[in-house]
Amino acid sequence: MFYSFAVAVVRIVMFFCFRIKKIGLENVPKEGGVILAINHKSDLDPVMIGITSPRKLNFMAKAELFDNKLFGGLIKKLGAFPVHRNSGDVGALKASFKILKNDGAMLIFPEGGRVKKGEKRRAKSGVAMIAQKMCVPVVPVYIGGEYKWMHKVTVTYGEPMYFDEYKDKKLSGEEIQLLADGVLDKIYSLS
Repeated sequence: MFYSFAVAVVRIVMFFCFRIKKIGLENVPKEGGVILAINHKSDLDPVMIGITSPRKLNFMAKAELFDNKLFGGLIKKLGAFPVHRNSGDVGALKASFKILKNDGAMLIFPEGGRVKKGEKRRAKSGVAMIAQKMCVPVVPVYIGGEYKWMHKVTVTYGEPMYFDEYKDKKLSGEEIQLLADGVLDKIYSLS
């Protein structure tokens, strides 16, 4: 209930700040576990996805954001859970598995953090590892435009990527990385 209320309020505020265009919402499965994999250029990206996605989202957020009890409590109510980056956080993986097993939708930034314009990073392997292990589709999403007063921001939802052929297979780290890089390539192909 809090999530729905917050999304409604923020949607109104964002409507007055930006010209938001949504493309491809029909590509987001209406039910079942799914991962939305998104490029990350601004702190506003999770907000933009939250107000444009047709589904309630859960997402990993860097553990440092939970140090502030008030802010940490707020984002937890909005579906965030902590991840200790660059450490292979088993707790965050288990939380992801639980969400997807319960047919939830997750937001993941494959690059692992914000990326400046013109910068190129390799995908973190987590997005592919989680999708392969839980046998859920990944919907690539690209946020284009600038977060400037009344500028157009376009959110493009691409066709789902399925990893069914890898179900119950033991993939090498290199194979998982190739799948993750494929997800990132698909995201940027939507620009």
